[in-house]
Amino acid sequence: MSTAPARCRDGLMNGRSSVDVHDDEGATPDPAPAPAAVAEPKRRLSLWQETVVLLGAALVLSFIVKTLFLQAFYIPSGSMEPGLEINDRILVQKVSYWGGGSPERGDIVVFEDPGGWLGPGEDVGPTSPVSKALGKIGLYPTGGHLVKRVIGVAGDVIECCDDQGRLMVNGTPIESDFTLNDMDCDGPMVTDCESDWSTGPVPDGELFVMGDHRDASADSSEHMCRKDETDCVPGNEFVPTDLVVGKVFARVWPAKRFSILHKPDTFADLG
Repeated sequence: MSTAPARCRDGLMNGRSSVDVHDDEGATPDPAPAPAAVAEPKRRLSLWQETVVLLGAALVLSFIVKTLFLQAFYIPSGSMEPGLEINDRILVQKVSYWGGGSPERGDIVVFEDPGGWLGPGEDVGPTSPVSKALGKIGLYPTGGHLVKRVIGVAGDVIECCDDQGRLMVNGTPIESDFTLNDMDCDGPMVTDCESDWSTGPVPDGELFVMGDHRDASADSSEHMCRKDETDCVPGNEFVPTDLVVGKVFARVWPAKRFSILHKPDTFADLG
């Protein structure tokens, strides 16, 4: 009688694989984790380094503010008296004309010289290297600009004058309580209130501007072509809106004359 082959107890048992079990006894332990590196405290800036950083940040902020929001100017002449006097400091805001906004009648605006309005040496601005540098970032008033009041916008016809010496815009007279006139007459205009001129319609994208001190302002009325003039440039009386820096909203110096500036009510009647 044949004998059945013996089966290995530790090998195959009933055709099934044996389980390989590891014994931890005597095994090499895993190495302990390295201690975490201790962070060294950051070195503090010295006083002069902090000063330089703060000054640099202030200059950058001033440049951004000047470019996008506010800019300071000074008044070099009496052309905007009585509201703005010589050496007054004013602030110009640029936000009103963002997003397609444009100057309105009655706004006091600062604009770049459109060409030949400023005489030689007039309003030359800062001259020293320091003042020029400060002017670049808005901490010192810059030159080459004018300040006037907007009288006419695109499409307007401006006439001088009615029987009371008042300017008329599209046939509506402008009351003159905000103006100054040195002449002995009833109205705000010069030449004994008998000036006779008209201009317009104002082209698109341009303005007709005047100083509040009517007979001491080289403004649009001074640069327009009059009857029988042959040495003038037609259209030179208008100021392109893209030369406008912004709208004057405050007189900040001298401190005793600090004031927020508002548009005269008479311009509301013009629509």
